[in-house]
Amino acid sequence: MTTRSLAAACGAALSFLVIASHPVFAADTQPRWVTAWATALQPIPQMPNPPALYRAPDVAGRTVRQIVYPTLSGDVARIHISNAYGKAALAVDELRIARAGAGAATKSGTEARVTFGGKTAVSLPAGGEIDSDPVRVGISAGTAYAISSYMGRDQKMVAWHRVSSQVNYVSTPGDHVDDSSAEAYRQRFTQFAWVTGLQVDGGSSSTVAAIGDSITDGMRSSLNQNRRWPDAFARKVAQSGDRSAAVVNLGISGNRLLSDSPCYGDALLSRFGRDVLAQPGVKTVILLIGINDINFAAMPVRAGLDCDAPHTQVTADSLIAGYQRVIAAAHARGLRIFGATLTPAALPSEREAIRTQVNGWIRTARAFDGVVDFDAALRDAAEPTRLRPAFDSGDHIHPSDAGYAAMADAIPLSAVLGAAKK
Repeated sequence: MTTRSLAAACGAALSFLVIASHPVFAADTQPRWVTAWATALQPIPQMPNPPALYRAPDVAGRTVRQIVYPTLSGDVARIHISNAYGKAALAVDELRIARAGAGAATKSGTEARVTFGGKTAVSLPAGGEIDSDPVRVGISAGTAYAISSYMGRDQKMVAWHRVSSQVNYVSTPGDHVDDSSAEAYRQRFTQFAWVTGLQVDGGSSSTVAAIGDSITDGMRSSLNQNRRWPDAFARKVAQSGDRSAAVVNLGISGNRLLSDSPCYGDALLSRFGRDVLAQPGVKTVILLIGINDINFAAMPVRAGLDCDAPHTQVTADSLIAGYQRVIAAAHARGLRIFGATLTPAALPSEREAIRTQVNGWIRTARAFDGVVDFDAALRDAAEPTRLRPAFDSGDHIHPSDAGYAAMADAIPLSAVLGAAKK
């Protein structure tokens, strides 16, 4: 049995125990879990003196409070905890969820205790994952929730989602999960850790999973403002009146389709099973990946921590073969997958030729179930190899908030939502 299967089996058993002793559902009903919020983890480079960007906060014996925004409502929820990339047990001694207030504060009276098999503490082996017991908390789509975890006295952070575009908090030493005040939460960090999913009893609802690199992750979007393109698309779905589709962001900044990285996580081909296929309720995928595969071969080799290693040379054909493998994996599980064209990045001519060829294949090969033409939405009409100035965050690669909004507007809403209901 794989670690994931073992964790899933344990989670199912624990959920059964808590339902039997503290019923959340009627005896003749069972939840249909649908992912309402999720993030993807990546290992933290382990070295004696890492660069500042890769130094994790001290969490041993402290409380970590993370702010998440579910995109689907539900009366009953559960939280997914992951020790992916861990080398030792992950110890969570207390866990709470509450409506978030300003900063690290929570709204008093909204707290709900989260348990695992009826117990307040859980210890996950290296590589393990688990779902909490169901908790009747009342999740409202678009509302901020604070998930507070009191960590074991020897706990270290060895994996995270590095670019959260969200301020999270670490307390002074001690158990502060019940503190509605922000006073104890003195340290800020802009990553997610351990908590990788929030699911609701969603009935006939489903999830659209956005997966890719920094442009899906929302690099250079406004901090704490939820201005990434999946956020903008979630708002577009809500504004359409559809309350049955969640949108979750599984992008990782720096991620590649074909190659792992010591900083930017496993290749998308490798992580697709864990980060998308294992998510409850996912019916539709929007895939945007490849620009880092094209670029990293040309990056200079760096002494010490070389995040761009291996500097693998790719071709349009090798990227297309990778897309075909992702498509096959999605279709094998009955998912519909939309391919997104690679956005302008002011590339030198030889790299631009690969991008252009890949985009041509995405548009015309009909290998995907649909196409999202982000390239057309963002490019400068006068210089199609570049971002339109109003959509450029300033580095000529990552969109501005306006650019991310334009990407959401380019997604064919009816086609994506229609695929999610099949």
